[in-house]
Amino acid sequence: MATGGTTDVGDGPTGSNPVTAASEAASPEVRPDGFGSTLARTTMPDGTMCEFCVWVADTPQQRSRGLMFVTDLGAADAMAFLYPAARTGTFWMKNTVLPLSIAFFAPDGAFLASFDMEPCRADPCPNYRTAEGFQIAVEVPQGDLAEFGLVEGSTFELLDLPCTT
Repeated sequence: MATGGTTDVGDGPTGSNPVTAASEAASPEVRPDGFGSTLARTTMPDGTMCEFCVWVADTPQQRSRGLMFVTDLGAADAMAFLYPAARTGTFWMKNTVLPLSIAFFAPDGAFLASFDMEPCRADPCPNYRTAEGFQIAVEVPQGDLAEFGLVEGSTFELLDLPCTT
C-alpha cells in the first residue's frame, strides 16, 4: 500500500520492473498470501459504525510487500498497515495492479488524511507522502473509503476478532 508498500529506509519494497510485473500479475485472482486477518471497526462522526475484515501487515516484510501483484482481496475488504509507533513516510505502488485509496490514522485511531493512488506504470514509481504521525494506514480498492467509514472525522480500531465469511 501503498500498496506496493512503504518506501521508508529498511522497510521498502523490492521487485522487478513495474511495467513487466503488472502484465505478469494480470492473471485472475491473485490474492494476498501470508497475512493474518482481523475484524476492524470505524466509527463515523455521526456515531454510525462499520465493521469489516482487513488483512494485517504488521512486519517490515509484510508492509513492504503489501498488495503487490494482488488482483483480488479475497476474504478481506482492505489491508491495514500497522506500525509500532507513529511515523511519517511515503507509500508507492510498485508492482501494484489495483488502483487504491488509502486512509491514515493516528495512534489513538483518529482519522488524519486520505488520498487515491494509481498503479505504477513507469520506473521510477512516484512516492505518495503520508500524513504526519500516523500509526495505521488502511488501503481499499480506489473509491471505497466512504463505504467502510474511512472518512474525515472517523476513528479506526482493530477488534482482534476473527473475520466471518
